[in-house]
Amino acid sequence: MIENNFILEKARKYEKEFINSISKEEKPSFHLCAPIGWINDPNGFSTFNNEYHLFYQYHPYDVVWGPMYWGHSKTNDFIKWEQLPIALAPEASYDMGGCFSGSALEYDGKHVIMYTGVLDNKDENGERVVRQTQCIAIGNGENYEKLDCNPVITHEMLPEGSSLEDFRDPKIWIEGEEFYCVVASRSNDGSGQILMYKSNNLKEWEFVAIVDNSKNKVGRMWECPDLFSLNGKDVLIISPQEVKATKDGFHNGNNTAYLIEKYDNEKNSFERESCNVIDFGLDFYAPQTLESTDGRRIMIGWMQSWENRIVPANFKWCGMMTIPRELTIKEGCLIQNPIREIENYYKNTVEYNNLIIKDEVSLDGIFGRELDITIDIDGSQAEEFKIKLAKNNEYETIINFNSKKNIIEFDRTYSGIYGDILHKREMKVSDKKGKVKMRLIIDKYSVEIFANDGEQVMTSTFYTPLEATDITFASEGNSIINIKKHDIEV
Repeated sequence: MIENNFILEKARKYEKEFINSISKEEKPSFHLCAPIGWINDPNGFSTFNNEYHLFYQYHPYDVVWGPMYWGHSKTNDFIKWEQLPIALAPEASYDMGGCFSGSALEYDGKHVIMYTGVLDNKDENGERVVRQTQCIAIGNGENYEKLDCNPVITHEMLPEGSSLEDFRDPKIWIEGEEFYCVVASRSNDGSGQILMYKSNNLKEWEFVAIVDNSKNKVGRMWECPDLFSLNGKDVLIISPQEVKATKDGFHNGNNTAYLIEKYDNEKNSFERESCNVIDFGLDFYAPQTLESTDGRRIMIGWMQSWENRIVPANFKWCGMMTIPRELTIKEGCLIQNPIREIENYYKNTVEYNNLIIKDEVSLDGIFGRELDITIDIDGSQAEEFKIKLAKNNEYETIINFNSKKNIIEFDRTYSGIYGDILHKREMKVSDKKGKVKMRLIIDKYSVEIFANDGEQVMTSTFYTPLEATDITFASEGNSIINIKKHDIEV
């Protein structure tokens, strides 16, 4: 195995030295965020020694994407996170271009990481050469050593015609005595494909099959695959790039999707039953799942978009994760709800029932920036119902429910963003004759909207100054609401 070297130790020292330069008050209370610098994709979301570990794409030295390290945190309840030292650094010949996304599992008392190593250099003719390969590191929950036989899956093991540059993001699991992984790749037509490999020793792998591909219909390149069984269904999560907007919810650019599939053991391939959007908000990408110790399927995603970086210029950190979500399948749809452990942090509960809302009003006890709010809205006699968050005389962030069109719109136009970026996005919800149930998880700079008990989700960020704490409700026409609010204190 390769010993940790100077590059890793230097990054660990830097992180330890500067992490306390950011005040606790500036950061989210119960969403994992960058300790210092930049984070993107969640990686290695896994159980080890009865604790939950999350790694993440990490550039500690700047608030923009750079050479990728693996940052590392752990938790016992998915709400309160403990910072651990950086786990991986781009230090070996095969990963000097970055330690890209991957996954982890517990095996034989060890914590096994599988990640993409990137080689980015020039050949003898001065031409740039990029190669992405799959690598293994093994550790004890804090320190990890890369195998001396890395990379364990190389471009020689790709299907004919596949891209040598786009081959990344392995998700590893165990079945019986064998290890399996799915890896994102680009096929000879330029579109995404998901490949499966297997091994009996983590060191020697063989190609199994192409399990699914885009054929340039659901975006092009597919990133960050995650394959698992849930409620009797096979689910493949993907993050497609270069998506063309569709009327069923996909937007232009980078998206996330789940494919409900039926696995064919003989063909080692999937028969796709459906393909749907995971999250309709402005800031959600690259989710990953684990199975909890009590059997729940838990998902976490990167709560930011590539195209719309809106973190204030004075921040020394950039990027955070969603609240972990419990997944189920209901009538062929993926249902997402906030991790139930959040209830352990409830304070100052306030409840109103059968309240008639017409003009814009505030309600006693409902304000702040760290909240869990559930609101049942009967807007059958109204045109629109608005919730305004993070509000004062200067700022507001708006959630609008159009009861006639069954559309929830998120709008951060007046949240204090100065850039000419995307401010609005819509989500179509099921027709319940002018009624909707919304649960809002608010943590300083973000709101995650769970509609109708998790049928649809909408995640977005807004970096409004923290002194804007008012919340108001308004209806165009009479709406009747039931509302329950909990402050979250972590």
